Amino acid sequence: MKLPPLRLQHGLLFALLALLFFGWGAWLMRPPAAAEPLSELAVWQTQVFPALVNEQLTLAELSAQTDGELWLQSQAAGPRLLYRASLAGAEGGWTLMAELHLSGAERESLVAAAGFQPGNREQPLSRQLLEPLARQPVLELELTPITPVSGARLAATFGQPRLRLQVEGGEAWVYPALGLTARMQDDTLLSLRALPKRAMQH
Repeated sequence: MKLPPLRLQHGLLFALLALLFFGWGAWLMRPPAAAEPLSELAVWQTQVFPALVNEQLTLAELSAQTDGELWLQSQAAGPRLLYRASLAGAEGGWTLMAELHLSGAERESLVAAAGFQPGNREQPLSRQLLEPLARQPVLELELTPITPVSGARLAATFGQPRLRLQVEGGEAWVYPALGLTARMQDDTLLSLRALPKRAMQH
C-alpha cells in the first residue's frame, strides 16, 4: 500500500525540530567559559607577595594596600603583634591577618606601653602606633576569602601550582616563587598563606 506524501507543512515542522535538536546539542557541547582572574590580587601578586618572599615587606607597605588595625595576641612564647584588615573584592572580598616581627626588647616595650597582661587573649592597639611601627617587617600573612573562590579562578590568577600536596581535609597548592600556599577543599579555596622563601624551605 502506498503511503500518502507528506504535506509541505509537515516537512517544515520536521526541519524546524531537527534544527532545534542540533542547536541544543551544540549548546550542550560548548566549551566552558574561561575563569576570571582575581583582579583585586593583581598588585599583591606583583608587589606584596614578592616583597614578602624576599623578606622585604614592611607594615608601611602592607597598610598602604589595605587599612587595618594592630592587635596583641597572647602566645606561649610571648605576645605576638598582628595586623588585621579587610581587602575589597569584586565578589565579597577577603580578610587579612599578618604577623609582624618584634625583637625581645621591642616586645617588652610594647607590652608595657599597652598594659597587656599575660591572661589577656587579644587586645587592639591604638592607631597612633601604626606610624612608629611602620618599618616592622612582616613575618607572614594569610588571606581568607569571604565568599567561595574556585580553584579555576585561583589558577587563572597565579597559574597552575608547582606542587599539589594532600593534607588533612583537602589539598595544598604551593607556589614557591611567590611564597604562597593555598589551602583547598573540594576545589574551593579556604585560605592563602604567604611566607618568606627561607620559612618555606623548612
